[in-house]
Amino acid sequence: MTEMNKINAEALENVIGGVAKTVNTNTKQNAAVRSGPGTNFEQIASLPNNTTVNFTGKIIFSEKDGRNFAEISSPVRGFIAASIIGLDR
Repeated sequence: MTEMNKINAEALENVIGGVAKTVNTNTKQNAAVRSGPGTNFEQIASLPNNTTVNFTGKIIFSEKDGRNFAEISSPVRGFIAASIIGLDR
């Protein structure tokens, strides 16, 4: 790979994109979107089932909750339980 093709971590932070995922709580309840990766963070939004979200690719494990949280960038920026969008718990 030439120097011209390399990308540094700082530049990667500014890349816009992601993967479309669908909210599925397996219940009639809406999915909580939080300001950070865990239930101890403020709930900033509530998304109904079948809502399409943009998963950024970032997953953070919450020791307190014992599960993964996925960062989403739309329709609101925040964190959602990874299992709700079909990712590993």
